[in-house]
Amino acid sequence: MEETLHPIPEAQRTTRVGGQFWIWAGANIAPINWVLGALGINMGLGLWDTFAVLAVGNLMGMVVFGFFVLLGQRTGVTGMVLGRAVFGRRGNYVPAVIQAVVVIGWCAVNTWIVLDLVLALFGEIGLVDPSLDNYGWKFGVAAAVMLVQVTIALFGYRAIAAFERWTVPPTIAILIAMSIAAWFFMDIDWSYSGPPGGALAGWDRIGAMSTVMTAIGVGWGLTWLTYASDYSRFVSRAVPRRKLYLASAGGQILPVLWLGLLGATLATTNGSIDPGQLIVTNFGTLAIPVLLLVLHGPIATNILNIYTFTVTVQSLDLRIGRRALNIGVGAAAMGAVTVFVFSTNIAHSLDAWLSASVGWTSTWGSIVAVRYYLLDRRSTDFTHCFDPVGTSRLRDVDWRALTAFGVGLTSAWLFMQGMVPALQGPVSNALRGLDLSWLAAALSSGAVYYLLVRRDPSLRAPAAPVAVRLTVRTPAAGVPDAPHLAETS
Repeated sequence: MEETLHPIPEAQRTTRVGGQFWIWAGANIAPINWVLGALGINMGLGLWDTFAVLAVGNLMGMVVFGFFVLLGQRTGVTGMVLGRAVFGRRGNYVPAVIQAVVVIGWCAVNTWIVLDLVLALFGEIGLVDPSLDNYGWKFGVAAAVMLVQVTIALFGYRAIAAFERWTVPPTIAILIAMSIAAWFFMDIDWSYSGPPGGALAGWDRIGAMSTVMTAIGVGWGLTWLTYASDYSRFVSRAVPRRKLYLASAGGQILPVLWLGLLGATLATTNGSIDPGQLIVTNFGTLAIPVLLLVLHGPIATNILNIYTFTVTVQSLDLRIGRRALNIGVGAAAMGAVTVFVFSTNIAHSLDAWLSASVGWTSTWGSIVAVRYYLLDRRSTDFTHCFDPVGTSRLRDVDWRALTAFGVGLTSAWLFMQGMVPALQGPVSNALRGLDLSWLAAALSSGAVYYLLVRRDPSLRAPAAPVAVRLTVRTPAAGVPDAPHLAETS
């Protein structure tokens, strides 16, 4: 098992890209994506306004995401470890801590979203009274789901890839049946243009579309940037870049658009984004087999969240093994689930969470992209990222990158227009609610970092390679292992 951080050598990588497609498809065939599709309807947009934002925004976001997948293949290094060359050996602790907290939040959000689905199912078969809060049931289901997620993630990349490869195809078959039932046999309002007497028009409509664009359009692709390298680092450099790019980006965008449209169309029947109401109200007794299989979605997503949390925390130089971190993130996520369970407004909670997530990933992604695709695009050796604290090959704290990081986060807030007042920036308010936070964050942070670093002489020649001795541990019976970094000299 990948118990410690190490560079993945070429000999230990896979030449098959199918695993990348199934990993990213599985991560997005989840109830949260039809809930996000319904978010636009809940905010007063029409069906086709919502889908247009989903389509255009996700095409933009996934184009960027694909380049971060290629970065993992090129380097064999996780996203947060790559950040050491950008933010400094210890300066990188800042984005790594943020990423760890965000991943716990995502794990909690995805677990929380499924609780309404399961309780709706239990209500259909008479196990619970849907009119009650059923907090005991909710926490019991959340604990069971969390246990499954933690167990799968415990075995690392190969177990995750195998789980997705074998479970995503039957889930797709169920979703095909759901879509046929919804789009051909239900009372979907295909011409829905907004709530009666309350349809948005003019600048209010544009502002709402920009908010949805940030939360579930381009923002959805950008929220995966910090994860991409964690999984593509296992792909051989012999695999054509175009093939890997299309498999990964395609695995992301197809289910996002599909489930987003499904959620938006279902929401036209009652305007709700509550996942239980969306399914039970529209499918009735058909929800029973559907909900049992769609339960796969949050698990498929959260095994990525849990695995990424473990390698992120390890980049903080904490001497904690990945097994222990798996258990720790499960406990932390359960605490966050508790907060979400007692939330009284699903739409506001989701919008606030997504807006904040997009602001930080847009900033981080822009800085890292400028570094590795503009300033340092020719390097092939990245062993210096694993040098210990105090190395001469990495700055301890790179204040240039952290300055750009601060500028990006500030710009994101200034141009943000979330549903929560604290996330409504003054520039966005002056623009009558237009939300350009993701664009402002990316442009400002990338520009500042480029201007501050472009003349750095260390980027004009690749760093001298370090001899690395790799040892292969004998794996436990039936469990494949990967080499780990034994020492540097």
